[in-house]
Amino acid sequence: MSQSLAELRRDYALGTLTETDVDLDPIRQFQNWLQEAVAAQLPEPNAMTLATADRAGRPYARIVLLKECDADGFVFFTHYRSDKGLQIAENPHVALVFLWLELERQVRIEGVIAQIPPAESEAYFRSRPRESRLGALASQQSQVVANREVLDQRFEQLVTRYPDDNIPMPQHWGGYRVKPNLLEFWQGRHGRIHDRLRYRMQQEGEWLLERLEP
Repeated sequence: MSQSLAELRRDYALGTLTETDVDLDPIRQFQNWLQEAVAAQLPEPNAMTLATADRAGRPYARIVLLKECDADGFVFFTHYRSDKGLQIAENPHVALVFLWLELERQVRIEGVIAQIPPAESEAYFRSRPRESRLGALASQQSQVVANREVLDQRFEQLVTRYPDDNIPMPQHWGGYRVKPNLLEFWQGRHGRIHDRLRYRMQQEGEWLLERLEP
């Protein structure tokens, strides 16, 4: 590398984040920021890091795509028998992170995860492109495969088997909803004195808004 990692830095000066700026409801605040990321035409604005842990507490993380966000939580879809599906079955406590570097923003979320009703998964599955539905049938996600050709052949067999649009949703595929109990909004600021506002769910069901030191 021509430049050492220790020398890589940039200052943040695009915005501020104060208690009077934000919505009292953290979900609405998140929706506002997500809409701004979409309006700014950021690449994959709904991409989020999903962090899970197994029964022993070993952590794992990967990128998934947010497909729904409302008062009930954050929804994504995946293979229930994948590594993350097995970890979720062992430990329902998860974390999400959204990073919108172009806006100098980050959102961190903690909560409890559960599968959504099959009818909701079916409705979303039907809305997916044909190739994505066939891919869900073809993939045994996280399993070892001999080579790429095995996957390609399996996919082509499904193309022949389902020549029309009547492609069944796999029983091992569907959605999860993360019900949050903590959301933290981060806005980069000059001199690394960043703005951090955290919402924590209280026992009485109300959100507590707190400022954290950077």
